[in-house]
Amino acid sequence: MKDINTAPFLQEMVELTSQMYRLGWDERNGGNISFLLHENEVAPYLATTSSLRTLPLGFSAPALAGEFFLVTGTGKYFRNVKRDPETNLGLFRIGEDGQTAELFWGYRDGGRFTSELPAHLMSHQARLSVDSENRIVLHCHPTHLLAMNYIHPLDEKSVSHTLWQMSTECIVVFPEGIGVLPWMLCGTNEIGLATAEKMKGFRMVIWGMHGVYAAGKTPDEAFGLVETAEKAAQIYTLTSHTERINTITDAQLKELAEAFGVSYRQDFFDC
Repeated sequence: MKDINTAPFLQEMVELTSQMYRLGWDERNGGNISFLLHENEVAPYLATTSSLRTLPLGFSAPALAGEFFLVTGTGKYFRNVKRDPETNLGLFRIGEDGQTAELFWGYRDGGRFTSELPAHLMSHQARLSVDSENRIVLHCHPTHLLAMNYIHPLDEKSVSHTLWQMSTECIVVFPEGIGVLPWMLCGTNEIGLATAEKMKGFRMVIWGMHGVYAAGKTPDEAFGLVETAEKAAQIYTLTSHTERINTITDAQLKELAEAFGVSYRQDFFDC
């Protein structure tokens, strides 16, 4: 077997958690990531004929039975993942019953996956139903997107339109806009179900006064979604208290989207 520490998927996860912590998106243990892996990626690094232990999912996910996931641990700090990935991450397979996780590596201190795993699995199922290549779901607390929650109406049309206007690249990067949920109790199946429903139409969902969920085909895509929206939110928070004398018009936004060949939410325009 090859050393799992050299596995591309593990190195990507270590880099992703490190960058998210560096940017201040995941203070303390405030964030979680799940990475869907294919068996042929895992097999060179781990024997998957017998598991270390079995953990209850707390959620029934029969559609994901047999799938492998690399997931951050509950109560774990992103800043520690690079130093000790085997304690702060875990790699498991969803059991055939869809209700258990067969752990093959990680959670070395006896820990377990994030308490928000059911919400992640719900979002994976939702995204896979519209994009069979979706592999990453991440949750974080980007500073300026969170600040924007307190000074901007929290509805999908106005949030998406405002962010599109803050930077030329936004409508190209997230042409479908951003989903929005009101404040809900985190760590529950209720918020997981609501997020998954939004994920059928959006790759990024704001949890009001809390943070965001984002999904993508690769770690770069999911990270880049948040990164782009966060930069736009920063521009908004820096300028929202002043008179705006220039803006990207709706006509220009449409011109951008059409020039780049992206399918955008036409109902999110004011004109």
